[in-house]
Amino acid sequence: MLLQFPIIYLLPTHIDPDELPEWESKIPTLTYDINEADVILGKIANRERAKFELRRRKILTEDVPSASDSSSGSYGPPLKRRKLSGSSSPESTYSSKQGVVHDRDGSPDDGTGVRVPVGQKGQMVGSIDTEDDKSIIKVVKLAWFIDCLAQESILPIDDYLIYRGRKTQNVTNEPPLNPNDVLQRAMHEGGNERPTSRGESAQHLRTLGNVKRPALIQESTSEHEDRSQMPPIPDYLHTPYSCQRPTPFTPPNKSFIEELYKVRTLRQLKNDEIGVRAYSTSIASLSAYPYLISKPSEIARLPGCSDKIAELYRQWKANGCLEEVEAAKADPKMSVLQDFYNIWGVAATTSQEFYKKGWRDRDHIVEYGWDSLTRVQQIGLKYYDELQEKIPRSEVEGIGRTILGHTNKLCKGFQMVIVGGYRRGKTESGDVDVILSHPEESVTSNFIVEIVNSLEKEKYITHTLTMSTKNSERGQTPVSWKGQNRKAGAGFDTLDKALVVWQNPHWDKKASSKNPNPHRRVDIIISPWVTAGCAVIGWTGATTFERDLRRYCRHVKGLKFDSSGVRSRTDGSWVDLESDANGPAPDMLTAERRVFERLSLEWRPPEERCTG
Repeated sequence: MLLQFPIIYLLPTHIDPDELPEWESKIPTLTYDINEADVILGKIANRERAKFELRRRKILTEDVPSASDSSSGSYGPPLKRRKLSGSSSPESTYSSKQGVVHDRDGSPDDGTGVRVPVGQKGQMVGSIDTEDDKSIIKVVKLAWFIDCLAQESILPIDDYLIYRGRKTQNVTNEPPLNPNDVLQRAMHEGGNERPTSRGESAQHLRTLGNVKRPALIQESTSEHEDRSQMPPIPDYLHTPYSCQRPTPFTPPNKSFIEELYKVRTLRQLKNDEIGVRAYSTSIASLSAYPYLISKPSEIARLPGCSDKIAELYRQWKANGCLEEVEAAKADPKMSVLQDFYNIWGVAATTSQEFYKKGWRDRDHIVEYGWDSLTRVQQIGLKYYDELQEKIPRSEVEGIGRTILGHTNKLCKGFQMVIVGGYRRGKTESGDVDVILSHPEESVTSNFIVEIVNSLEKEKYITHTLTMSTKNSERGQTPVSWKGQNRKAGAGFDTLDKALVVWQNPHWDKKASSKNPNPHRRVDIIISPWVTAGCAVIGWTGATTFERDLRRYCRHVKGLKFDSSGVRSRTDGSWVDLESDANGPAPDMLTAERRVFERLSLEWRPPEERCTG
């Protein structure tokens, strides 16, 4: 389905120049004249930056409220709405619950100011024919466009809106853009001369000599005719949230997906959050596709994928590899960044900082920067090789048994679930994640301190990297909800936990005087019993599954999901999804199933949450 986007201007700020043409090619309604745009997309985070970008383009504005704020009357008279073709009345009503504006005839406005006819979700009709509309500037996160493509629907912009303002002055006396100007400036750019007549808009004008254009999918007549022979796309793949799909541990197209993982890692090393998100969406869609792909056009039709992914498949099928991945292998800088990134406690930005200091290997870090490292980074560097080793399932289970045994020595009645990749079916894991809970609420409060001390005394824990008791400090309640436009506090401090380095202290001392057992990374998480199901879910699914579960709860159920529990987005109150008439669930896995059921989600066993 071809999505009918409003006219879009793309801000080049914070977008890699080599990737800008690719983004431009994805936007079917792209304009290079910001004054023509209905929506301005930007890889920016706050309103002040948005206003700065507008000023750079000689557009001055005054702040105006969103539609919901206008209706309250706190910002003066309501804004004029666009006159829609075929409609004689400009009056409309706003439903804050759906985040959609409904015109008098019942057609919802998707938040961009253009109506969506009832029964035609994802398609926008109507024209903009009033000058009043052009005085309103809407700057929206680039993530809106990505999510629209992923969900094959034009989404409301409310959750993505960075800034909304009314033009007060457009300080440019230059003549309108015309084709001759474009050609003339393009010729200048081809000669490596920066054009001076249009300022920032010239960043968009590039030539084949300067930028590598994205390849187009070439399809023969026979391939085009074979489209009718392709297997049908399963209904569950049309759902916009990967938490609603069965995604097996070993999908039919695993070999190709593994190559896409490598590209996504390269995006991570470049701090390209949008690229990481786009590839994650494509990987999740491909992982849930139950058939072996036979041709690129089969990929291009899948939700969340694009012509770019289809072309990568053609490339992989022809060469057995991807050009970008092979180029990265041959690039010394990328190899160094990858090596640094693998140090526990070193993020992509830190890797780049190390590289900028002239460090080219781990020995350089030790020699020139050891004292500047955090304690966690020093430990990650010290045990680098051991922590890179994968942990067999049998060893994961042994570590889990040891933790549960020590736990029940301190207080009987604890239950444990080993989560993470182990629970999804991995034969080897990068680390071990265990969740502990006890039916008595008072027992779990600050228990993380007791269990860590006990395991340290027995020499199982050699280093405690980080410990958090924030959940106990909150009274073991779910993380509070701070409003639609505020980050809800999710992250490291959601549950009480300890991130530790583990080593089995038992070995044959006659054979070796030094402990030969490798150091392992282990996470111990403590959950209150009444929200243990949420904890198990939150620590079991792969990254995209967890991301989409939160999006589903937000957009479909009006809830804020967190591994510490669920809150209503209406009033911030805790929503108990795990108890029934007889009280809390009898065990942690029953609680997990109840959360699925009460979120109206079909049960997916852990082995079907492998979205990547």
